[in-house]
Amino acid sequence: MNTEATSGTADTGATLGTNNPGTDMRSSSSYPGVAPAGGTAATDMTAFMSTFATMQDPVFLMTAASSNLLEIQLGQAATQRASNADVKQFAQMMVDHHTKATQQLKGVATPLGVTMPQTLMPIHQAMADKVLAKSGKEFDEAYMDAMETAHKMDVAMFEVKDKAADTPTVKSFATQTLPMLRSHEKMASDLEKKVD
Repeated sequence: MNTEATSGTADTGATLGTNNPGTDMRSSSSYPGVAPAGGTAATDMTAFMSTFATMQDPVFLMTAASSNLLEIQLGQAATQRASNADVKQFAQMMVDHHTKATQQLKGVATPLGVTMPQTLMPIHQAMADKVLAKSGKEFDEAYMDAMETAHKMDVAMFEVKDKAADTPTVKSFATQTLPMLRSHEKMASDLEKKVD
């Protein structure tokens, strides 16, 4: 893994445009607050969430895109692997809603010169790996726990941009998306309690 961000374009297809050289999607250093390998998940999450208040709009858009990718990829896995019918139904809703949200996000990002990542950020990849390593009832529990955590992070991040985005279109996107994220967080929390 490249730990030095030296290029404006990563081979994942993620770019920030010419105004923001030095952002490489493969590098955890590109995402302030993402702890290097070896940190605990709790430390990573806390450090990552502490960056939201100062997160620039392009990094916010790429982080939101990575979160959408996480929720789509895990949702697709859960529609196949979950043992609980409610978890499968929730997973399909995640695929549908976050696929639509990705299209809306592209509509905001493209005019700003931000290209969406094709791979997960390290923090999201770690969450995916943890869920995908499980099977049976443990998969359902791990998936719902990840969905609860992912949506808590999303809501916190989108609330910051709802109040203080630099770009009007980013603020509008955050404002429009928050109700869906809050609804998903509540559903994930309720369902997570049922499968535990």
